[in-house]
Amino acid sequence: MSDEMIRGRLKLVRPSMGYAEDIMEFRREFLLHNASEDMGGSGNLRDCQSAREWIQFTEDMRDIKTCPEGLVDSDIYIAVREKDNKIVGITEFRHHISHPVLDLWGGHIGYCVRPCERRKGYGKEMLRLNLIHCKEYGLDKVMITCDEENIASEKTIRANGGVYEKTVWSPELKAYMKRFWVGLS
Repeated sequence: MSDEMIRGRLKLVRPSMGYAEDIMEFRREFLLHNASEDMGGSGNLRDCQSAREWIQFTEDMRDIKTCPEGLVDSDIYIAVREKDNKIVGITEFRHHISHPVLDLWGGHIGYCVRPCERRKGYGKEMLRLNLIHCKEYGLDKVMITCDEENIASEKTIRANGGVYEKTVWSPELKAYMKRFWVGLS
């Protein structure tokens, strides 16, 4: 599907109980597809036992006052295909990073596309829409990372203006991650 066909066909919405069944199906599909795959940008969906629990988590993440200790306040959205109201992905942007360099510009974006919806251009559109939210939030620049081996994510990031900075080891993910910056001004 071409980029023009994808544009306008997705919307980013805050998670709600109206999507509860699809949220849990999204989680189940990821776990069945590859239980060890990182669900970047989905908050703690992997660990939640119900949609209600995850939705409450996403609400708590939005404000630094309610954000769980040790985490960074974030906006988490579900990417919904307009024609059938089905979740195709989840994306998050962290409002700031507690780091001497990164907090100069603000956020970091994470995202994941449902395994059955990959290679259709949805990742690129989700990222484009999230960059609009980041700009509206007042960020000048945002960092996006991907696994060193994830060529599809790298192409998506570059297509949205990502400029490669460097590759770093992530002890949490036990992988080398490529870092990209996207200017928003």
